[in-house]
Amino acid sequence: MRPPYFASDEEYMRMALELAELGRGFVSPNPLVGAVVVRDGRVVGVGYHRRYGEEHAEVRAIGDAGKSARGSTLYVTLEPHNFHGKQPPCTEAIIEAGIRRVVVGALDPNPRVRGKGIKRLREAGIEVKVGVLEGEVRRQNEVFFTFHEKGRPFVALKMAITLDGRIADWEGRARWITGEEARRRVHLLRSYYDAVLVGAGTVRADDPLLTVRHTFTERQPLRVVLTRSGDLPCNARIFSGDPPTLVLYVRRPDCDLPDGVEGVRFSGDIREALSILKGRGITSVLVEGGGQVFTAFLRSSLADKVFVFVSPKFLGGPKGAFAERLVVGSALGYAVEGMEEVGGDVLLTLRPR
Repeated sequence: MRPPYFASDEEYMRMALELAELGRGFVSPNPLVGAVVVRDGRVVGVGYHRRYGEEHAEVRAIGDAGKSARGSTLYVTLEPHNFHGKQPPCTEAIIEAGIRRVVVGALDPNPRVRGKGIKRLREAGIEVKVGVLEGEVRRQNEVFFTFHEKGRPFVALKMAITLDGRIADWEGRARWITGEEARRRVHLLRSYYDAVLVGAGTVRADDPLLTVRHTFTERQPLRVVLTRSGDLPCNARIFSGDPPTLVLYVRRPDCDLPDGVEGVRFSGDIREALSILKGRGITSVLVEGGGQVFTAFLRSSLADKVFVFVSPKFLGGPKGAFAERLVVGSALGYAVEGMEEVGGDVLLTLRPR
């Protein structure tokens, strides 16, 4: 990480982005942040935000640089904060270290921070450049930017479909459309999100546990069930184990929810469900089914990203991922962000056009 080479601002910022990525799944509700300290064309310090509540990237990089930080340039993916929270202001650490120049990827969208960190640094006589690889910083922190700019959690849909678009067979059985490697990838995805959400139909048909397994995680996501009818099997696996479960219902569940499972009445509107989750500090939600729930999010234009695992199989039948019929001219269009083979399946990553 410390080669003695001369590079452009963009190259050093790209190094900071790679560092920031190491914190994925561990820093929520904070953003992913990486930092690099450069002096005389040489990287002398690196750092990233490792876990929520721990030192921020700038402080780690400055500490790594030691005395070499004085007179150096600091590259940081997101604007340093200028208030006392779980950690003291990073701006003060930068000033005290004698940093000469700061290059920032993007302004922090949090109103408590936005512009204030930059202002403090400039008042201290530090040269500040903002906007280097800003698009890449925003994409890396799409959850954080969505939460603060749109005022709701970031929403990703995860669906497993056959070549003919089926998510289950004629009898509603969905296990297992995709192979083992794809299913392991789903567990990794879950570890990146604050909450995992399904409809009551998925609970009845599949009895999912919806926990993170097969990969390391320090916390389990909140499990969320939506139900209009209240028809829920209260001995379902989603109501067992340590991870908390929240049931959002229109009609009160037919049976008594087990101890530790919270029920909250809502109108049935998806936006209200997201508002309830935002009020609980949930910054991101992975929606895992079924067709009616997928349709509600897609029709409301609330799907920020869609992960589609395509299995090379044909099932036939009515069980599709989208529960409405549209003509070609009114189809909901998405752009392909990525495509990769996962075992014997293909993962498409989509985002709204």
